[in-house]
Amino acid sequence: MASTDSWDFFFLPILCFIVLLVRCLCSNSGIPRNYPIVGMLPQLFLNVHRIHDWCTELLTESQCSFLFKGPWFANMDMFLTVDPENIHYILSKNFSNFPKGPEFKEIFYALGDGIFNSDSDLWKNQRKFAQAMMNHHSFYKFLLKTSRDKVENGLIPVLKHVCEQGTTVDLQDLFQRFTFDSTCLLVTGYDPGCLSQEFPEVPFSRALEEVEEAIFYRHVVPESVWKLQRWLGIGEERKMKKAKETLDRVVLEYVQRKRTEMKKVNLKSLQKQEIGVDLLTSYMDKEKATGANLNSEDDNFLKDSILNFMLAGRDTTSSALTWFFWLLSNNPKAETRIRQELQSIIPGDEFGKWYKFDIQKLSKLVYLHGALCEALRLFPPVPFQHKTPLTPDVLPSGHRVDPKTKIMFSLYALGRMKSVWGEDCLEFMPERWISENGGIKREPSYKFLSFNAGPRTCLGKEVAFTQMKVAAAAIVHNFDLQVEGGQKLCPNISIILHMKEGLKVRVKDRLGE
Repeated sequence: MASTDSWDFFFLPILCFIVLLVRCLCSNSGIPRNYPIVGMLPQLFLNVHRIHDWCTELLTESQCSFLFKGPWFANMDMFLTVDPENIHYILSKNFSNFPKGPEFKEIFYALGDGIFNSDSDLWKNQRKFAQAMMNHHSFYKFLLKTSRDKVENGLIPVLKHVCEQGTTVDLQDLFQRFTFDSTCLLVTGYDPGCLSQEFPEVPFSRALEEVEEAIFYRHVVPESVWKLQRWLGIGEERKMKKAKETLDRVVLEYVQRKRTEMKKVNLKSLQKQEIGVDLLTSYMDKEKATGANLNSEDDNFLKDSILNFMLAGRDTTSSALTWFFWLLSNNPKAETRIRQELQSIIPGDEFGKWYKFDIQKLSKLVYLHGALCEALRLFPPVPFQHKTPLTPDVLPSGHRVDPKTKIMFSLYALGRMKSVWGEDCLEFMPERWISENGGIKREPSYKFLSFNAGPRTCLGKEVAFTQMKVAAAAIVHNFDLQVEGGQKLCPNISIILHMKEGLKVRVKDRLGE
């Protein structure tokens, strides 16, 4: 029997018929026509394989804002914008009128009631709670330790092994293992041990990718289609259901294991130790001390919170690192400048040797920070955002929006707008992040949106930069990475900007040790 794990046999002929019916009338470039009944859906189907570049083209031609008209009665109208004034208005100035909304939560239902999906008081309480935990000195201590240990005892040994074997390695897979182990340690206190020379199978990681891909497809097909697929248990909805079961099972195992452990451990004694404390331990201790309503009876709150943190920590950082090293492979002068900057913090008697960088010293490096920001600008790990107004409103661009209109920010397109970043917007230029006095140049968050803006600014920004810098410094200083030729390097169709086929590289030991 034929597999129905992607586009199932029932819907594919229908969708193909619609596309073929109007293809002779549609153009793959330019502003799409709004046809009777089907709206602009055919053009979307023709370009879904290159959705991010297509959105960039649309927003360039329409001067940063474009209204996409979906099929009649399908609730697919979307207002796309990368106008910085609109972004600032929606995410900051009039934040209260632009929640994520119940429809967003339904599309992202696999993430449950975690901070990513929540709104209003529930979101405020969760954010306040998470912010207090992540700002605590014990968590920062734990972040430094886990990041350093995972690089020294995980990432470096695996790269050395690949180098000695003379084989290639998928850098994206390697970074996903690095960030999965690191994030799991930070959030739960447990190391799943995925980053090893054996490259073990990771069911959780695969399930997370399937959920992300299914969520993306919910954005590009009519709601009635994916809801019918869900009811029939076929196609992307079948994949999502099975993947969510895997995610829930794994996370609940961590929660139950931690509950058992917490009965024997005193948090204050942990905080006094050098190792620091993970988030789940802090959450459970807070729950115990205050009687907070965390749904401890069935652990749903903790499960959803952990899952949200795992998605944010694993996929975004690994995506950023993968594109960062691909950009360096195409810009050797930038790589040379990073190496020179790294050498400036290495003691003279350590030149030309393997070196383990101090994370706090890395935080002061300007060019490395600029290069990472530039990679995030061009290849934002979360390539789009989704908002819905509570009441009708008029945006600074003059466009009217109402509760029936989804508002989409294309972060990928935002980084490619000449009107926002200048004529050289497509070039990889870490220098654009360096101020005239040689310090780090700060760009407005509504222009550089990789860590969101306004009240929902990403809580894990410093965590991400810490992990990226320690991994990037260790690899750039100690190894040469050569990208294998013949690879088709393009973004995957997902809510996370992964490379579709990964990034295969050969590894060379620079220092001969």
